[in-house]
Formats: sequence, C-alpha cells, structure tokens
Amino acid sequence: MPHLSENPLEGLRVLDGGLATELEFLGADITGPLWSAHVLEDTPDLVQAVHRAYIEAGAECIATVSYQVSRRGYREIGLPPERADRALIKAVELAVAVRDEFLPSRVLVAASLGPWGAALHNGAEYHGNYDCIFDDLVAFHRERIAVLAPTRVDLLAFETIPSLEEAEAIAEALKVWPEAKAWLSFTCRDGECVAHGEPLRQCAEFVATLPQAIAIGVNCTAPQWIPALIAQLKLAGDKPILVYPNSGETWDASARRWRGSGDPDSFADHAQRWFQAGAQMVGGCCRTRPEHIRRVAAFARNISGSPSTPPPAP
Repeated sequence: MPHLSENPLEGLRVLDGGLATELEFLGADITGPLWSAHVLEDTPDLVQAVHRAYIEAGAECIATVSYQVSRRGYREIGLPPERADRALIKAVELAVAVRDEFLPSRVLVAASLGPWGAALHNGAEYHGNYDCIFDDLVAFHRERIAVLAPTRVDLLAFETIPSLEEAEAIAEALKVWPEAKAWLSFTCRDGECVAHGEPLRQCAEFVATLPQAIAIGVNCTAPQWIPALIAQLKLAGDKPILVYPNSGETWDASARRWRGSGDPDSFADHAQRWFQAGAQMVGGCCRTRPEHIRRVAAFARNISGSPSTPPPAP
C-alpha cells in the first residue's frame, strides 16, 4: 500500500457502481455464499471486464471484488483460510492491472472490505446484531488488512458498516498500520440512523477523530435518504463525504425479485442533488451499472475543479 502523505481522494468525484450487479448482468452466477468472489475464482477475465467498463464510464476509483472474502467466510463453507488470503491478493492484482491500462489517467484502486456480517452469508450486515465480542471484530478486520497492506492497493474501503461498534473495531485493527489510508462507509435504515440503530452523526463524529480515515460515507442505502444523511455527515466534521447508494430498486424477498425503478437518468438527477448537498464523491451500489456512473460523471465534469473525464479506451 502506498505511503501517501496527502489524501489520495483529493479532487476525485466519481466512484464506480455495483460490481456484483454488473457481473450478474453479464451472466455470472453470484448466488453462492461467496457472492461475487465466486467469479473472482472462476472467471477473473469477467471481473476485469467490469472494472474496465466502469473506468470507461468515468469512474476515478474502482473497488476490488473482495467484499465477501475473509478467512472466516471461507472456513464457514469448508475452504482453507489461506485460500481467502490468495483471493484478496488476486482481487487487487486484477483491479490494478486494469487501472494500469489507463495510465496516465488517474484512477485509484480501493480494496473492498465487507463487515463481519458479510462473512456470515445471511445478511447480518443489514442489522448488525452479531453474536460475537469486540475482540472478534478486531481480529476479523486485522487479518485482512495484514494481507492487503503489502499490495499495490491505494486505500482500504470498509463498506456497509452497520454499527458504531464495528467502526470502533476497524479503527482498533488499523492501529497496527498507521500509514494505511481508509474510508469508512455505513449502511443506513433511514435518513438518520445506521442499520444497527445508532445515529449516523454519532458514528461520523467517531470517524472524524481517526487520522487514517480519509473519507466517510454511506452506501447500500436507499437514494431517498441520502440528502438527510449527507447533512448528518457534514455536522460531524470536515472529512470528505462519499455516497454510493443503491439504484432505488428494492428486493422483494418473498417473490425473489427486484421492484421499482433503477433508471440511470433518475439516479443522475439524484446525484446532482447529492453533490449540491455536500458530497465530494458519488458512485453506486446494488443494481447500479456503468450507465448510471456515466451519467454521474457527465454531471461531475461540470463541477469546478473536477477531473472527472472518462479516460480513453486502451
């Protein structure tokens, strides 16, 4: 991980969109317990095709396909934990190789790291009611940081954090690597509280005290709540704010289908309001695709000082 004295996100406006979503649209089977990590193991070329599509759409930061990768998660399904370590490294290598195709354009690679709940394969990250102690959370995050720290990843992206306690565990885990740069992004259940129930402002005030946190954000959350959540983040401190919500569609568990509209134009209209509300960086999470990011980037190019220009195709 590069030792950068300045915030590597400085001046960037556009994040990528749903990685697993685009893999699924391209025909990948992500129904297993490892979710998109299955594709990492089986068809890495498809992972790189998605990274490439997002950069071509205007993304200035791409996330690795490692959200669901952890020793604990691999053990849960009977795989050796060392295989998880190799998968983390491979995810970085795939993303970095694609990023390098677009040099000298500036594109960052963020290592996507899901919360403890992601390793349980049961959706626990959307409520944060874990049956574990604080030290378990610290060890869970620390073992992945140890694998990623020597790689060429630009920063660590701790995503879909459901609770203040897990943010505190991440902060404790990061202490071993004081040079590491990270963003912490929470999943929220409404316009005020994270999934576990704490006010987002309380969580953000804690993150604001962390020197290694270079940005704070919200992801995997309904677009309608984002303006109010940005306001809470602004009250908590002066860390750069990033938001990458879902498309606006909702999952109907009984019918096992998505409902509602995920129209890219509507998403771009929302994105304009998020930028105007104070978000420095905007991207997408579940059900967003390269076209959503292309529309976000088109608006971002009009923001003063933004370098959000889609790089030329390799």
